Amino acid sequence: MGLMSKILGESGSSRNTEDYVELNANEFDMSGTEAERQVRIARISDKQDVIEIKDAVYDGDVVIADITRHSTQDRTMEHISDELKQVANEVGGDIVQKDDDQLIITPAGVGIARERLGR
Repeated sequence: MGLMSKILGESGSSRNTEDYVELNANEFDMSGTEAERQVRIARISDKQDVIEIKDAVYDGDVVIADITRHSTQDRTMEHISDELKQVANEVGGDIVQKDDDQLIITPAGVGIARERLGR
């Protein structure tokens, strides 16, 4: 299979897990690199998890929160979403729910495009 075939895929072929490489963050040299903002990953299991997310957004970080433990119709999830919307509003940031499994919350100066890249 040629390079372009691997990148674009061949018609009729499907990708396998062998086609992907898992990256280990420990393999990358991060010394000397000081980021002004970070992308933080969070899991929302209960309302207590919201405190750390709020702090991160107030500190200027982007947070991608896994909400798979909650139904989007869940009353607790409604309260959590409302709290995080308020935080995004207070800092001049943005918030969006991606599918049924993630919330993305950003600080001031970082917007979230509502259109997906690619096809």
